[in-house]
Amino acid sequence: MARTLCVFDAYGTLFDVSAAARRAAEEPGRAALAQGWQRLAEVWRLKQLQYSWLRAVTGTHCDFWQVTEDGLDWALEATGLDGDADLRARLLALYRELEAYPEVPAMLEQLKDDGRSCAILSNGAPAMLAAAVESAGIGRHLDAVLSVEEVGVFKPARAVYDMVGARFGTAPGEVLFVSSNGWDAAAAAGYGFETVWVNRAGDAVDRLPWTPQHIRHDLNDIPRLAGL
Repeated sequence: MARTLCVFDAYGTLFDVSAAARRAAEEPGRAALAQGWQRLAEVWRLKQLQYSWLRAVTGTHCDFWQVTEDGLDWALEATGLDGDADLRARLLALYRELEAYPEVPAMLEQLKDDGRSCAILSNGAPAMLAAAVESAGIGRHLDAVLSVEEVGVFKPARAVYDMVGARFGTAPGEVLFVSSNGWDAAAAAGYGFETVWVNRAGDAVDRLPWTPQHIRHDLNDIPRLAGL
């Protein structure tokens, strides 16, 4: 059955979360970062996600920008780069304008040409998402940008996935949900969405009660899957 609505996670799915550290490492005077930016990017992302889960289960919500800052502070200390206030500020500035993956604009354009509605459903705070969408130049392809700030809890809470039907009036089975996070794609499958896990790193499948229906290495196949 063709899906009328395609919903995308943002960070790591449409936007390359490693781009901030990579771009900063290319700048003059960043020799220490250049030697280990990949490790910084990895642990920054890991802590960002871990802090979102912990805040969700403990009922201590804050917006995603706060957990992004907290995760960066942990990562800088863990990699021996703490104490450089200029580097911290530069990384955060670059995070607000993350690059989209190369295939994203054409993929979204094809979905719109095929008559699909497209939306983002993200942990990101509204201002973060607006900046990233503008920087990537993909706003004209999106019918909505939905932030968990509307419900005050991070994914994978069901209240987050409920936002899609509330906004579009769709049943779960009408939605193709796409995420680079295996746990997100799995939880969304349990919710009732048709899901695609964009597994760029070739990671193992998470041991959860549900599994994504589709696994791909990038986003190029999304228009075809939406039409199945």
